[in-house]
Amino acid sequence: MLESNLTRRGLFKGAAAAGIAAAAWQIIPAKAWGAEAKAIFNGKDLTDWDGDPKFWSVKDGAITGQTTAENPTKGNTFLVWRSGTTKDFELTMMFKLENHNSGVQYRSKIIDSAGKWVMGGYQADMDEKNAYTGGLYEERGRGILARPGQKVTIGENGKPKVTGTLADPKDIKAKIKEKDWNELVIIAQGNHLVQKLNGLQTIDVTDDDPKGRAMEGLLGLQVHAGPPMKVQFKEIMLKAL
Repeated sequence: MLESNLTRRGLFKGAAAAGIAAAAWQIIPAKAWGAEAKAIFNGKDLTDWDGDPKFWSVKDGAITGQTTAENPTKGNTFLVWRSGTTKDFELTMMFKLENHNSGVQYRSKIIDSAGKWVMGGYQADMDEKNAYTGGLYEERGRGILARPGQKVTIGENGKPKVTGTLADPKDIKAKIKEKDWNELVIIAQGNHLVQKLNGLQTIDVTDDDPKGRAMEGLLGLQVHAGPPMKVQFKEIMLKAL
């Protein structure tokens, strides 16, 4: 286990009592977490998460992102996990997408020039028709990097090349429970990325693009611009590798 693979920010509400100087966004070494997976959502509120309260809340024990015809978002907006940055990790969660499009950002960054709560980077994609669910997309970057079922190597030129098949897209789609809870697993080690849906591996990506790839970054959840939508996430567990 690499000590610095997962870093965490402490809120330090009781820092003064402990004789520690309070500092927002302070980073704590990964060893503070230990080798076991830790819950990064408490099931009650958005502590350690940062997003537009017009779209993000907690309902029925799940992080809920929602837009309506009366309350649309002009652009994609994100709920950012503010308790640290991730390098090599395994992330597990349950998600339920009722309509439209969403995704899970990892090793991502904030795009300040695009407005508040805007992210760019790797995204575990999901959509209402499940044409892209399980695939890898790069938000505000290189676009589609791997479609569901593909093994891909991204060259130094930033272009993805399919090198194998992991599963038939039809089999992946059949595994997805529409408008119900599904398990997503993301594993990132070095420049190797793996995603799984309900136990079935959906992508295997080796990113050999030194300029385009990310080896560390933030986690986030997406509400997509466009038609009214609702997405939920729960049982979010993160482990350093």
